[in-house]
Amino acid sequence: MGKKGKKEKKGRGAEKTAAKMEKKVSKRSRKEEEDLEALIAHFQTLDAKKTQIVETPCSPPSPRLNASLSAHPEKDELILFGGEYFNGQKTFLYNELYTYNIRKDTWTKVEIPNPPPRRCAHQAVVVPQCGGQLWIFGGEFASPNGEQFYHYKDLWVLHLATKTWEQVRSPGGPSGRSGHRIVAWKRQLILFGGFHESTRDYIYYNDVYAFNLDTFAWSKLSPSGTGPTPRSGCQMSVTPQGGIVIYGGYSKQRVKKDVDKGTQHADMFLLKFEEGREGKWVWTRINPSGAKPTPRSGFSVAVAPNHQTLLFGGVCDEEEEESLEGDFLNDLHFYDATKNRWFAGQLKGPKSEKRKRRRGTKVEPEGANPAECEGTSSQAPLEVVKEVVTEDGTVVTIKQLLTAPGPAGQPQSEEDDSPEEAGGPVVEPCPRSNAMLAVKHGRLYLYGGMFEAGDRQVTLSDLYCLDLHKMDEWTALVEADPETQEWLEESDSEDSGAGEGAEGGEEDEGDSSEEDGEPQHPLVMPGEQFADYLPRTEQYWVRLAQDDAEPDAKEKQVLKVAQTMAKAFFEDSA
Repeated sequence: MGKKGKKEKKGRGAEKTAAKMEKKVSKRSRKEEEDLEALIAHFQTLDAKKTQIVETPCSPPSPRLNASLSAHPEKDELILFGGEYFNGQKTFLYNELYTYNIRKDTWTKVEIPNPPPRRCAHQAVVVPQCGGQLWIFGGEFASPNGEQFYHYKDLWVLHLATKTWEQVRSPGGPSGRSGHRIVAWKRQLILFGGFHESTRDYIYYNDVYAFNLDTFAWSKLSPSGTGPTPRSGCQMSVTPQGGIVIYGGYSKQRVKKDVDKGTQHADMFLLKFEEGREGKWVWTRINPSGAKPTPRSGFSVAVAPNHQTLLFGGVCDEEEEESLEGDFLNDLHFYDATKNRWFAGQLKGPKSEKRKRRRGTKVEPEGANPAECEGTSSQAPLEVVKEVVTEDGTVVTIKQLLTAPGPAGQPQSEEDDSPEEAGGPVVEPCPRSNAMLAVKHGRLYLYGGMFEAGDRQVTLSDLYCLDLHKMDEWTALVEADPETQEWLEESDSEDSGAGEGAEGGEEDEGDSSEEDGEPQHPLVMPGEQFADYLPRTEQYWVRLAQDDAEPDAKEKQVLKVAQTMAKAFFEDSA
C-alpha cells in the first residue's frame, strides 16, 4: 500500500507541475497572442467579403507544408486545406481550400464564405455522415517574421454536400495547440497531444479529449495505466480491433538557459476502451516486432486499404548544443496492428518491359502509360550529395538519403537513354518532412512538404501516387523543381512586427528584397515556354502585384496584373 500511495502522490505532483507550466506559458504568451488576434481579425474581415461559393479550375497549389490532405468519402477527390510557406524572409499562412480530381488529374480552388482563419499544423478528419464532413481543430498562425505564434483552439466542420463552413462552439475542449493528432473513433473524434509555443516558452501535451459527433460535446478522458510522455507530431491511428495506437513524435525540454534538447520518440502505446466499464480507457505500452522505423520527426501518416498504418519520410535530427543537422528520409513503413509488427515498404519495381526515361519530361497522371515512371524497392538508404545553383547564383550543397534500388525490381534497363541516367535515382518523392498524405481507392497520394539545403528551407509542391495493392513504383503527377524556387536572403532589418506584412500574400511584403536595386524575379529557364513559366512562378507575381494593389482590389484584377507583369518579364528575358 505504501508504494502505491507514493506512486499516486508522485503522479499528482507531476500534474501540478504541468499545470503551473501551462499557466506560466499562458501568461507570457497572452500579450503576443493579442497582437496576432488583431492581424487574424483583419484577415477574417477580408474573408467576410466573400459571400458566394466560387469554384475555379486552377494550376496545382503553391508550395506548402503542414497543410491537411483528406480523401473525400464519396467523390474521387482529395481535399487540401491550409498550410504554410517560408521564402527566407517571411512566413505565409493559408486558409485556401483546393480539391484534386484523381480521375481527371485536375485542381479546383473552392472559395466558400466564412472559412476558418489561416493556419498550419492543424488536424483534419473526414467522416461519412450527411454526405461527408471535414472536421478541423486547432493549428497555429505565425507573425510574418515567424517569431510569434497564435495557437487556435477552435473547431470547424466543412459540410461537403452543401459546401458550407460551420464553426462549432462547444465548451470544455482542449487548449490552443498545434502538432496534435485526431482520429475518428466510432461516433467520436479522439484528440491526443500537441504543443503550445510562445516567444520565450513552450509546453507539450499528452492529454486526451473526445468530441461526440452526436451531442457536439467535448469531454476530457483520464485513461488508467502509463501512457505516452508529452509530445507532438506522433502517429495516431485506429486498429481493426478498435484500439488507438500512438507511435513516436517529438518533444523538447530546456537543459539550460537558451538551450533546448529535442527528443525523437520511438515508443508505442495502445489506448483501449475498457469493455464493461462505461467511459473508461486504459493505456498499455506495446513493443512491436519487425523492421521498425528509425527514430525521426516530421513523418507523415495514412491508413492503407488493409487497415495497416503507413508511415512516410521525416527527418532524423542530429542535435548538438549550438547546432542542428537533419537527414531527410523518403522511406515507407507499415504497421500491422493485428500482428503487432512493422514492415519495410518494399517496392517491386516496374515490369521488365521496354521503356525509356526522359529527363525533364513531366510524367503522365493516373491512367497514362506507366512506362514513363520508374520504380524502386526500399533497402538501406543511399546518401546522395549534389550541388544546386539557385537563381541568385548561390551554390547550395544538398545531402539527401534516397532509398537504394534492390534486386526485387531493377529500376534501369539497357533501354535507358544514357549511362548517366542508368546510374541516376528512379522516379520517387525526394526525401522530405511534413508532407501531406491521403489514400483513395487503394492509392497513396503524397503532396508537398519540405527539406533543408544548407541554411535554406526548400518547400515542395509536387504530387506523387503509389498503388498500394501493386507496390510497384511511384508515379509523379506534378513535378516541382526546387532549384527555381524563390528564396530571399535575410534582411538586416529585423523589426517587422506582427502587424506588418501578411500571410497568404494579401499584404505588403516590404522593400527588403529590392534594397540592392531591382528585385530578383524568377528566371526563365532555357527553352521554357510562357505556358510553363507562368504556372511555375505565378504565386511570386501575384504577391508582387498585391504589393502595388489597392487594399480593396479584386482578386481577379490582381491576378490579371500579375500575369501581365510575368509576361512582360518573360518577353524581356527572351
